[in-house]
Amino acid sequence: MGKNRYSGIFAAILLSLVMGRALAQSKPDKLPAWAMGPFIRPAEVNSVISPDSATVFPDPMHKQAVQWEANDTFNPAAAVYNHKIYLLYRAEDRSGKGISQRTSRLGLAESRDGLHMKKRPQPVLFPADDAQKEFEWTGGCEDPRVAVTESGTYVVLYTQWNHKLPRLAAATSTDLVHWHKHGPVFQKAYGGRFFDRASKSASIITRLASGRQVITKLNGKYWMYWGEENVYAATSTDLVNWTPVVDQDGNLKKIISPRDGYFDSIFTECGPPAILTDAGIVLIYNGKNSSQNGDSRYAANAYCAGQVLFDKNDPLKVVGRLDRPFLVPEASFEKSGQYPAGTVFAEGMAYFNRKWYLYYGCADSRVAVAVYEPGADTR
Repeated sequence: MGKNRYSGIFAAILLSLVMGRALAQSKPDKLPAWAMGPFIRPAEVNSVISPDSATVFPDPMHKQAVQWEANDTFNPAAAVYNHKIYLLYRAEDRSGKGISQRTSRLGLAESRDGLHMKKRPQPVLFPADDAQKEFEWTGGCEDPRVAVTESGTYVVLYTQWNHKLPRLAAATSTDLVHWHKHGPVFQKAYGGRFFDRASKSASIITRLASGRQVITKLNGKYWMYWGEENVYAATSTDLVNWTPVVDQDGNLKKIISPRDGYFDSIFTECGPPAILTDAGIVLIYNGKNSSQNGDSRYAANAYCAGQVLFDKNDPLKVVGRLDRPFLVPEASFEKSGQYPAGTVFAEGMAYFNRKWYLYYGCADSRVAVAVYEPGADTR
């Protein structure tokens, strides 16, 4: 009896040590003062947008009705309009097999609380028989990021995909429903030198002004970060035509890049619009983890969300960077779907009722939300 008693005590201690070690390994690092967070997933809310085979759309290219969001809904942009949060989300039909082999269109959803979404039955930005057809058909319109000027013009930077080359493009709107396409953003810069180079994932620098998140200028210009493998930068005077920042040799200047041994060892892909704060410019980005030289604490090829801080007077100067992600795939729908390696792909963020709502793609199949309330900071 005594032997069994001590065996039980020893087993309990061993279990406690094992569980404590596991918790210590899974617990995220304490965020530095400059970083945004913690972002908390609201209970019993996610996912907030899912595929729907019941909604159909009279596609102008096929000349017939298509189930435009039947396969997957993911990678959202977020904005505030008329006291509501709106999401522009990427929706794929069933026209092909595998990621990026189908046609994508951008749907629109609205919410009064940032948590419960009402979707429009038809997409608002999509391939059509227009001036952008050669860049958008048959792949579509993908992965938007949206920001708004102080005067109320919404600018969406999205990927045009023709199943040949991805290109960053711009469109503008005043109501998030009716969009004017302006075409590839690098078409004019340097005589079109970067026009036929793959480009995607653009994050315009914004700031808070009287409780609104709006596009801002730095040193007399608009700035954006962009890129998938590396983070690059570009400037603009009109938010439509952009000039990439190059180094002394005329090559794209790498602002941040993947790091061996870290969660971002393959890609450092730009997330939602960057925020100019008192500490500097905070950019949320998506890191892809390598199976060969990544961080073994995270699944191979998983996407986790990180943050980097740039000097507020010099958007090219890095002054801080998280070594561990602040958001990692946890829920089942974040680790299953088109991308079973696991994805929390942060792409949309909105400041609403004094909270930050971060919207992200889950395994390239659904949309979820996490919320940061600065007044309830628990660092």
